[in-house]
Amino acid sequence: MNRKVSIAPMMDCTDRHDRYFLRLISKNTMLYTEMIVANAIIRGDKNFLLNFNNLEKPLALQIGGSNPKELSECAKIAENFGYDEINLNLGCPSKKVQKNKFGACLMKEPSLVGDCVSEMKNACGLPITIKTRIGYDDIEDYEYLKKFISIINKAGSNTFIIHARRAILNKLTPKQNLNIPPLNYNFVYDIKKDFNKATVILNGGIDSIDKIKTHLKKVDGVMIGRAAYHSPYFLADVEKEIFNNKNILTRSEIMEHMIPYIQEEIKKGTRVNQIMRHTIGLFHGQKGSSYWKRYLSENMCIREADLQKVNHIMDHIKNSSKTISLGR
Repeated sequence: MNRKVSIAPMMDCTDRHDRYFLRLISKNTMLYTEMIVANAIIRGDKNFLLNFNNLEKPLALQIGGSNPKELSECAKIAENFGYDEINLNLGCPSKKVQKNKFGACLMKEPSLVGDCVSEMKNACGLPITIKTRIGYDDIEDYEYLKKFISIINKAGSNTFIIHARRAILNKLTPKQNLNIPPLNYNFVYDIKKDFNKATVILNGGIDSIDKIKTHLKKVDGVMIGRAAYHSPYFLADVEKEIFNNKNILTRSEIMEHMIPYIQEEIKKGTRVNQIMRHTIGLFHGQKGSSYWKRYLSENMCIREADLQKVNHIMDHIKNSSKTISLGR
């Protein structure tokens, strides 16, 4: 798998509809699901939680949990569903996640994390990867991070996705944890130096091609989060500049490809707004983007939205270059 650029797992963002949409823009980026709790996978509706469109691949399933046996069972299930990778969430700082003992709070228990990774690795043939932070609360110590990674590495994981910020577990909200703790890229660079045979992927504050190219000189890959969700066509630049792929759909072509997908999803009971909400940022930075965002917000990101309104805006886009720019 090519992990040079990947899209971060984001709650309420990277569901299967968003991933299908992003894959139309980028053929080469690695995609991740939202975090799904291990207990839900075992006891819930597996098809509802885990089904995906094959177009989304390569695709990793991110799991939240801390019970080695449950995670082992989830690994088997994920492999049977056809995922390409299983990622253990060790970075989410939310209080709800902490209460259920998974996410960033597991940085306090490296031996337990090692047991979890080992059980998952033994249960399936998929790569077991982790996504973590450089530290937590007042702990921002490179030797601690190095030991933490070493335990996980010995347990069977060879790919480490590291958000270059501490997780402040009790004083900050998840949103604040994305901005307030300062970035420390050097910790991630040093992990690559010390684990030179491992795949090290850097996450945090990456929102331009120049930043991607700079980081790729020091690590194996980068993971993009909010920049890819709020301005998804940024991935077209990633395709051109990082993967040297010139065969890229225009914004209007992407929406034309979305129509049959929406039609099929409606037959399954999916609401239009569940899909179209992910496309709000498609024309970000283009002439007329405010019109696109306003029309979607008022007409298609509401519960009563229907396909007729999608067709209406597509007709309007095709016939009115003055309203919105259709270019790349």
